[in-house]
Amino acid sequence: MKLTLHIWRQKNANQTGSMVQYEHANVNPHMSFLEMLDVLNEELIAKGEEPVAFDHDCREGICGSCGFMVNGVAHGPQSATTICQLHMRHFKEGAVLYLEPWRAKAFPVVRDLVVDRSAFDRIIASGGYIGVSTGSAQDGNTLPVPKRNADLAMDAAACIGCGACVAACPNAAAALFTGAKISHLGLIPQGQPERHQRALNMVAQVKQELFGSCTNIGECEAVCPKEIKIEVIARMNRDYLKASWTERGYSARAED
Repeated sequence: MKLTLHIWRQKNANQTGSMVQYEHANVNPHMSFLEMLDVLNEELIAKGEEPVAFDHDCREGICGSCGFMVNGVAHGPQSATTICQLHMRHFKEGAVLYLEPWRAKAFPVVRDLVVDRSAFDRIIASGGYIGVSTGSAQDGNTLPVPKRNADLAMDAAACIGCGACVAACPNAAAALFTGAKISHLGLIPQGQPERHQRALNMVAQVKQELFGSCTNIGECEAVCPKEIKIEVIARMNRDYLKASWTERGYSARAED
């Protein structure tokens, strides 16, 4: 296969970047997208040019390290697929592809297609954990969890923190990511003692990181490689609202 690649090249966050065109003629349809870039980089190195920087780790769609825009779509055109699991057979001979880093002020460019997503780490550190002492692991039947809650918690816990939701959102909101992290803990018994304070703390950190506000456009759900549902945002909002009203001395009712 032959491809024309327009790739965003930027040396660091302080320098202006630009699109650079590459003609790539050594593409095997069975390659993953990142393997295709590996081959391109080998050719660039052989010519004495700088290779294209991109993030990756497991290359199995698990870690959430990889990710960039392909023709304006986070992780590329294949739904429910990370860029490392996207294969070149999904593209046609002679395709023209535009590769750009995640688009968000809260994700500053480090180099080329690599962005700094440490803002997500700080959101987790602000409350995305269970801090109460729960002792050693209990038998699985000791704390019964309704199946609906267990299923919803597992669905939310599937979030890998790749940042595609932020990149796709016109507002660069982190609501789907934060909602997933709040939901998967708030739906299990161990997460109940800190449930509402967790929502307060994590939403406050989201604002501090300068992510945009959610306006329920739904682009986040559309590009999520783990198909996290937008309902986690509603669950986050209910927990946050109840916690806010409680702090102000009002009573509030929030459905689970």
